[in-house]
Amino acid sequence: MDIFSKLESDVRSYSRNWPVVFDRAVGSTMYDERGGAYLDFFAGAGALNYGHNNPELKEVLIDYLAGDRVVHSLDMYTSARRDFLEALDEVILQPRNLDYKVVFPGPGGANAVEAALKLARKVTGRESVVNFTNAFHGMTLGALSVTGNSLKRGGAGVPLVHATPMPYDDYFDGDYPDFFYLERLLDDAGSGLNTPAAVIVETVQGEGGINTARAEWLRQLADICREREILLIVDDIQMGCGRTGDFFSFEESGIVPDIVCLSKSISGYGIPMALTLVRPDLDIWQPGEHNGTFRGISPAFATAAAALRRYWSDDRLKDSTIAKGAKVESRFNSLVARYPNLDLVAKGRGLARGLQFPDGETAAAVCRVAFTRGLLMETSGPDGEVMKILPPLTISDDELERGLAIIEESVLMVLGASAPAPVLADATEGSRA
Repeated sequence: MDIFSKLESDVRSYSRNWPVVFDRAVGSTMYDERGGAYLDFFAGAGALNYGHNNPELKEVLIDYLAGDRVVHSLDMYTSARRDFLEALDEVILQPRNLDYKVVFPGPGGANAVEAALKLARKVTGRESVVNFTNAFHGMTLGALSVTGNSLKRGGAGVPLVHATPMPYDDYFDGDYPDFFYLERLLDDAGSGLNTPAAVIVETVQGEGGINTARAEWLRQLADICREREILLIVDDIQMGCGRTGDFFSFEESGIVPDIVCLSKSISGYGIPMALTLVRPDLDIWQPGEHNGTFRGISPAFATAAAALRRYWSDDRLKDSTIAKGAKVESRFNSLVARYPNLDLVAKGRGLARGLQFPDGETAAAVCRVAFTRGLLMETSGPDGEVMKILPPLTISDDELERGLAIIEESVLMVLGASAPAPVLADATEGSRA
């Protein structure tokens, strides 16, 4: 029995899908301890938007540690914390006319969500929160209460209360008007839905299956919240930091959330870090009312500040991400056209993309075949039916092309034996797009 099976809990999951021991990682590639190379279309579940061991950020990190700089500081003032706040304000907030106070809630995305929910309830004096079907917001109890996945919710061990799920965009395939159910319940004194403290939403549901909310749907949601004095929380943990093109995934819609949750790639290097951004008038915490030991991981501040200045002082990364995302969309659409009878669906925005299959077994089989060809990607959706890719935003055009070729080969291998005859003309035309 190896040491992993002997000592590590059975709760581990990714290692079951990729049964090798990884040892090194550079850019968009991971290497196992035997030297095998794997193109990474997973990127730490979105925590590595700038790639593995980004050389510029690595230099910043090494210099910081070599200088005996402060590593752990809780919420004490440090020069690294100041530098990050200055970079966030100058590079991100001011150019977008966003006015937020910054809460450092702890090291992970669930910490950011818990802080958002807790503050919304404190500010409004209300308990309930509206979430959406197929949402995922984290694995702690508060975050699980607003998560849709039954498997993850089932692990809580206690009732998950004070949250009411509503249909996400296009949940009913256009059969009903947007928000007909939510607005009816909010406006009917007999509905049993108390006025909520907040609505929490992802603009693109990553774990839920790469479900993308339309800009007009988000704008209507923001209007509903504003008119009824309900706080709007956008969970941008996986889709923020440029994953959809803009730094914040909600920028495209033109909305301004009351509270924003960030984590994953905010540190720039994969070091744990999370932020909860709140409107200044909502910042009513008493000193120490919300705290934690790991709110001041200064090496993360250093790499985060460097990443913001390096990649967000102009629009080059944004434009590149949008262009690469369009290339992925075109290639996925060609696969959809090739097998019109299988109801494949291409999904996503920017470099958060998915290909939905008839069932989870097929999607998992495609990912397994891709792994044998040297490509890492995962499945998502309520039944794991969506093949999901989150490559580093810094991936080269050649690497992206190589990964897409592996995906096409894997899809054709899995579907070839059982699928109807492909429409070759459409596939050939799409492959040239």
